Amino acid sequence: MSVDPREAARTLIGSLRELLADLRDEGVDTLEIEALAPQTARIAKPDVASQSASPGASPSASPGAAPSAVLPATRAVASWGASPTLEQVREELGDCRRCGLCEGRNSIVFGSGNPDADLMFIGEGPGEQEDRTGLPFVGRAGDLLTQMIEKGIEIPREDVYICNIVKCRPPNNRNPLPDEVAACRAFLDGQIDAVKPKVIVSLGKPAASLLLGRDVAITRERGTWQSYRGIPLMPTLHPAYILRSYTEENRRHVWEDLKAAVSRI
Repeated sequence: MSVDPREAARTLIGSLRELLADLRDEGVDTLEIEALAPQTARIAKPDVASQSASPGASPSASPGAAPSAVLPATRAVASWGASPTLEQVREELGDCRRCGLCEGRNSIVFGSGNPDADLMFIGEGPGEQEDRTGLPFVGRAGDLLTQMIEKGIEIPREDVYICNIVKCRPPNNRNPLPDEVAACRAFLDGQIDAVKPKVIVSLGKPAASLLLGRDVAITRERGTWQSYRGIPLMPTLHPAYILRSYTEENRRHVWEDLKAAVSRI
């Protein structure tokens, strides 16, 4: 069947308008070319000075430069046991300065919801509205997620637990970099150990890829059961993606994924 190029162009323009509206709501006012490159290729350069310094010594700084308050990015080490509380994990996180994301943040966005939830939702990182409020998934994408939970599977939002892989907003809402994920990984795992969900739903390609440790083609792999640390994991589309591509097919896909998650519980 032939495709009308004018209709295809109108559809594309409509999708671009939705994308721009979503980016505007999330506070993105510029797009860098580098931000469009594959994230797996963008790994932060090591701090040569800190690597060569003797144990306990401070990294050397250039003359006249103010000392940085950001600690070298490193994998966080958990100080709690196998069954921490969310309060213990949050206390250990503190006023985190383990990676460079702390320099541009307004708020640490830890997570919210039922500390004993059976269902946990995980995104990749906070956006502008989340950074302002300190709460995960607010704004247009958050409103849609709330509708997906409350109207779609008829569970009050406060009965699930929602968080992100990284707890501070990446600049211009880019995907988190490997060193940023490493700095936050122990705290995410601590949240999972504290809540002990029966099912995890990952929201979007970056979250699924980071949790599974491989590049996930989300439109192909959504709806297929995976596992993270022994917990059933259902990858599905991110609410922001649905806003950009608000089709009957995408809505049906998410509905099917959430129904499968509830059935698994």
